[in-house]
Amino acid sequence: MTPTLPAWLEPVREAAATITADDLSRYVPPEDADARDGAVLMLFGEGTAGPDLLLTERAHHMRSHPGQVSFPGGSIDPTDADAAAAALREAEEETGLDPSGVDVFGTLPELWLPPSNFAVTTVLGWWREETPVTVVDPDEVHRVLRVPLQELLDPAHRVTTIHPMGRMGPGFLIGPRRDLLLWGFTAGIISRLFDHLGWTRDWDAEVTFELEDRMIFGSNAPTTPPAMPAPNTSFQEGPGR
Repeated sequence: MTPTLPAWLEPVREAAATITADDLSRYVPPEDADARDGAVLMLFGEGTAGPDLLLTERAHHMRSHPGQVSFPGGSIDPTDADAAAAALREAEEETGLDPSGVDVFGTLPELWLPPSNFAVTTVLGWWREETPVTVVDPDEVHRVLRVPLQELLDPAHRVTTIHPMGRMGPGFLIGPRRDLLLWGFTAGIISRLFDHLGWTRDWDAEVTFELEDRMIFGSNAPTTPPAMPAPNTSFQEGPGR
């Protein structure tokens, strides 16, 4: 049965049917990647500050990407029926979310993360019946966040991130003091979906934030950063993209 969504969320359901990998990322899984399958949950809710997204801040002692803000998610297990089941299970394990209150209404194209060799499906969910969420395992999650869409759309919260290897990408300064950076895969999905929806407001892409090695590699920063493969989509890169 097709879930009923609030009017403001209907454009997202429509966008999921038209958006392509070329709109979202430089990479899709190549045939020879033998990639691990993963899924993340892009969960839309309606909080006290209006429509929002559920995000997590990774534990700060993790070996890679410590403290990074991301969608709940992880590997698709053999016992998971599909990507949606995996995303909901991971969200429950990370935040205590009750999956029965979530209506899945679409997915985004499968994308590839070369450094970890993950083929990731973003599952779109509507938080129909909200339940309390909190940190379940401090070894994995430092904080659970509900970030208002208006905060993400505010041009004052937008930055262009600069990777140590020189790549640029979108970023969001979130929180009341704009002291927490949302970057990487999650920021890319949010930014490019907003672009596709026509929701993005004009912002200054020349405002930059330089990522530090520790934000990516933790305490295990390599002497020579790993090389990235050549892009295999027609995604158009540029400042803030």
